[in-house]
Amino acid sequence: MQTYLLSQQFNGSFLAENSTTCPENATICDGTSCVLPEDNFNETLSVVLSTVLTIMLALVMFSMGCNVELKNFLGHIKRPWGIFVGFLCQFGIMPLTAFLLSVAFNILPIQAVVVLIMGCCPGGTASNVIAYWVDGDMDLSISMTTCSTLLAMGMMPLCLFIYTKMWTDSDAIVLPYDSIGISLVALVIPVSLGIFVNHKWPTKAKIILKVGSIVGAILIVLIAVVGGILYKGSWIISPKLWIIGTIFPAAGYLLGFFLARLSGLSWHRCRTVSLETGMQNTQLCSTIVQLSFSPEQLELMFTFPLIYSIFQLLFALLILGGYRLYRRHRVKTKTDVEKTEQKEESTSNAKINGGFVSNETK
Repeated sequence: MQTYLLSQQFNGSFLAENSTTCPENATICDGTSCVLPEDNFNETLSVVLSTVLTIMLALVMFSMGCNVELKNFLGHIKRPWGIFVGFLCQFGIMPLTAFLLSVAFNILPIQAVVVLIMGCCPGGTASNVIAYWVDGDMDLSISMTTCSTLLAMGMMPLCLFIYTKMWTDSDAIVLPYDSIGISLVALVIPVSLGIFVNHKWPTKAKIILKVGSIVGAILIVLIAVVGGILYKGSWIISPKLWIIGTIFPAAGYLLGFFLARLSGLSWHRCRTVSLETGMQNTQLCSTIVQLSFSPEQLELMFTFPLIYSIFQLLFALLILGGYRLYRRHRVKTKTDVEKTEQKEESTSNAKINGGFVSNETK
């Protein structure tokens, strides 16, 4: 039907000039009506890129696993205080924030639902890559991502049931449990292999980790660019969704950090929980949206997961840049203090040694 309507629009201009001529690639032509073949470029590109990105993601998660110590990882599982704080952030803070933003901006019901779906999704694997670059707790990061993906099978339906009542029937939302399961398998298997490599060959694991962290950074940017190419025709949406897409990830990062700090976690774990909270599995959100709504409804909200993805990446890069500047300044300051202490010590020694000062401390 869509192809036929497009052909009719084409007929209005083309056949007005020559009513007996059809394009060479027309599949049906009777002189007054031409039906053109569907353009499968986007569909083919999506399949190819999805395959490539899945393979790259598995390799990245394998390299991230090479930075995980089995003893520390099991320690988080046995004493799951950090994981519990992450759970509160992931399925407590994020859905509530999504609900409050939807009410505050008074968006359409269908738009509020997609914002809530995003808030109820588990953490994304990109958080593991950024956590590595900000010297976070990789053992906690991996365990949080794994646990949130596993718990999403039960927590997503519960959160959507609680928060979407005022806008739609939660039964209308289709949860792709197979996609969640695939995400879990794609996370657990490569990470497990990485942990095994780190346990057996720690030297080789460090090399794999360095390569994988660079590939992971490239992959994050690539996913955002690919999304922009595939869905370039869906960018015209309500400005309110743009604003929410900007505020939402920033709120997730900040609230996650503050709750982790209030819970008594160390600074590097606070950074980890913050990233795990703000960075959502946007691919899963897009899948749920496509399975649950009609093409007419998708026009109003389909691009929101991509908008969220762009801004969660942008804020993550700002966090990374700020942390790197802080670290460089801190190391520089610490070095200056050490030099000053050494000079003062040498001066005091000079008084004892009759005024002699070593050339190394001048």
